[in-house]
Amino acid sequence: MQKMLMEGNEAVAESALRAGCTHYFGYPITPQTELSEYLAREMPKRKDCFFMQAESEIAAINMVLGASSAGARAMTSSSGPGISLKQEGISYIAACSLPCVIVNMERGGPGLGNIAPSQADYFQAVKGGGHGDYRLIVLAPNSVQELADLTVDAFDLADKYRNPVMILGDGLLGQMMESVEFKKSSKNDVSKKTWATRGAKGRKPNIINSLYLNPVELEQVNLKLQEKYREIEKNEKRCEFYEMEDAEYAIVAFGIMSRIAKSVVNEARQKGIKAGLIRPITLWPFPSKKIAGAAEKTKAFIVTELNAGQMVEDVRLAVNGKKPVHFIGRLGGMLLTPQQLMEKLEEVAK
Repeated sequence: MQKMLMEGNEAVAESALRAGCTHYFGYPITPQTELSEYLAREMPKRKDCFFMQAESEIAAINMVLGASSAGARAMTSSSGPGISLKQEGISYIAACSLPCVIVNMERGGPGLGNIAPSQADYFQAVKGGGHGDYRLIVLAPNSVQELADLTVDAFDLADKYRNPVMILGDGLLGQMMESVEFKKSSKNDVSKKTWATRGAKGRKPNIINSLYLNPVELEQVNLKLQEKYREIEKNEKRCEFYEMEDAEYAIVAFGIMSRIAKSVVNEARQKGIKAGLIRPITLWPFPSKKIAGAAEKTKAFIVTELNAGQMVEDVRLAVNGKKPVHFIGRLGGMLLTPQQLMEKLEEVAK
């Protein structure tokens, strides 16, 4: 397969097309606008593809709901403020058990913030964001190659579980350029989506709905959703261990910070500090058992994120008090440097 030099946002867009995405609805916001621009240019060239710049983020997510209801592979993308506006629609989509892909290239916040990279949307992504007891599958790439690969996986997982999937990137990943090759992917087979609302000639109509005024009926819907989430937790946890075989100190990081953390692990080993890296790739379902297992062998954990401390809460729950869990982060779109992380590691190692 031929490698191509591509920007992260464009790699997501190209990978979505190769994965059979036929419907995209979005609204411009930096730092993900190049994704929309790429699809605006390429989708009209392809048969049965539909691109629309909606009048708002709220409109875009509800258009995704409609296209997904008809069985299409549908997608939207945005950044922090736009994802916030989409939350009601995301809750509706989850309640209706509809598959779709949502891309969030995070920027500094809260509020309008800035256009610099951040990881402060972790809570929003993995704890629900909108109303009700629902979950998104959340994938956290750390390179342009993974942006491409996980986009294909996102569409497949969405269809497999009839559930929205979020790709949680950041402004740096979206804007950076790296070599990428695109893997073969499955295509959408609408005929297998027997639940889709594509006409009811010769059969009973399919009803897609999230309004249940009878509490007994709504509880049954919720119980069915929880059963699905347990299945996802059982089958879909992904995590990378790097230099963890003999590690005494485990750095836990996701996304762009995991690349900085990996370089610090390499430097620390040269200094005689036995450090390792745990990188959650699925932020939900969170690889709690993997981290709990590591707590049996290590002396301490250091969680590093571009926020005030969000994933660190899930790490502490997984470690369950067995070992100390330290945190270091930067806020507002500021990047943590390898030197700052190394200083924290040396402090903990003493």
